[in-house]
Amino acid sequence: MKIKSLSLALGTLLLGAVSSAQAVEDAVLKNIETRVGAIESKLIGWRRDIHQNPELSNQEVRTAKLVADHLRSLGLEVKTGVGGTGVVGILKGGKPGKVVALRADMDALPVKELVDLPFASKAKGKHMGKEVDVAHACGHDAHTAILMATAEVLAGMRDQIPGTVKFLFQPAEEGPSEALKGEHDHIGALAMVDAGALDNPKVDAVFGLHMIPAFPVGTIGYRSGPILASGDTFTIKVNGKQTHGGFPWNGVDPIVSTSQIVLGLQTIVSRQLNLTKEPAVISIGSIHGGNRENIIPESVELLGTVRTFDDGMRDDTLARMRTTAESIAQASGAKAEVNFLKPGYSTTVNNADLSARMLPTMQQVTGGKAVITPKLTASEDFSEFSKKVPGVFFFLGSSTPGKEKTAAPNHSPKFEIDEASLAVGAKAMTAMALDFLGQP
Repeated sequence: MKIKSLSLALGTLLLGAVSSAQAVEDAVLKNIETRVGAIESKLIGWRRDIHQNPELSNQEVRTAKLVADHLRSLGLEVKTGVGGTGVVGILKGGKPGKVVALRADMDALPVKELVDLPFASKAKGKHMGKEVDVAHACGHDAHTAILMATAEVLAGMRDQIPGTVKFLFQPAEEGPSEALKGEHDHIGALAMVDAGALDNPKVDAVFGLHMIPAFPVGTIGYRSGPILASGDTFTIKVNGKQTHGGFPWNGVDPIVSTSQIVLGLQTIVSRQLNLTKEPAVISIGSIHGGNRENIIPESVELLGTVRTFDDGMRDDTLARMRTTAESIAQASGAKAEVNFLKPGYSTTVNNADLSARMLPTMQQVTGGKAVITPKLTASEDFSEFSKKVPGVFFFLGSSTPGKEKTAAPNHSPKFEIDEASLAVGAKAMTAMALDFLGQP
């Protein structure tokens, strides 16, 4: 079956499964659209301000203050310093009910921006002890601005809200910007969970979004079940015995062992995992060893990443990697030390029931332009929230219509968004929050 046909079939099945679900009322959606439209210029202004002043992971001090000051101005209960530089805002509605959380990530990347904008970043920052250029090359500036706008819209409707909305402004989604000091200090979502961001009051569901240039403005990409891969960073140090390159038999060559390990790791995916269940990827991004052509070095170091869509396959893959590397090295008289940086990123899984219940509202907000997206082998620490409570994570189309096929991808120095997408994001987050709180 062709992928396009499969997507259509899945869409038909899912639409049939949710035919009894209800979107937000037309009058409520109209009210949301009016309120978002009234502050769209502010929304764009927030995004440009954050874009021009990006901050690396766990360094989002200015951004956090901007967010906290805004939430306080809306009369929300505000907690700062949550899981590092995280901010939590609590909006209590005028009626009793459930609790929904909405999440945005605030950190930028060590990337030099190459987009010609009047508000382009010229910022510098410290990354792993080195001064680097810093830019919002993944859309987190837009995520933060969208959630600030969503908070303002919902605050203006608080008397009509049956329940409570928690706004989670998260640091450090992109991982560490300095050497790790503790187990959780490089993944902001996990740090916020550990700090109790989903408690007091206890959250019943969580929603999040991400800008994606592969979709045009006005489109939402969604899917039930796994949507983003787990991500584990690993190092392998292969220790041999240094010797002269002309007399390799007098030592143990870690470069040859390393080469065999690189190839052996690929057979885990191609020959050992059941790929009819879920796909998987093992990639080596860095190899370092030796400094001269006629010296066989003492050791070689590898750095790589693993991506899976199932926790069982993830555990199996990591175990097989350790066995493969150690066994290949041992066969040549070398020794392999395999380490996985903890914690890694878990698979982002959308709750099936909650996805079905939210689909009508996603379709309503976009005028029927909510489409099933393929799984992506990128990773997201939103997974730490959705492991604790039912969650839905969706992609927000951010390219000017007609330019999505040539748009620079996330993390590119030429990444940019069409700012018309900001209002769509605010409408979607607001409508989904009200939809969830309004359902039994």
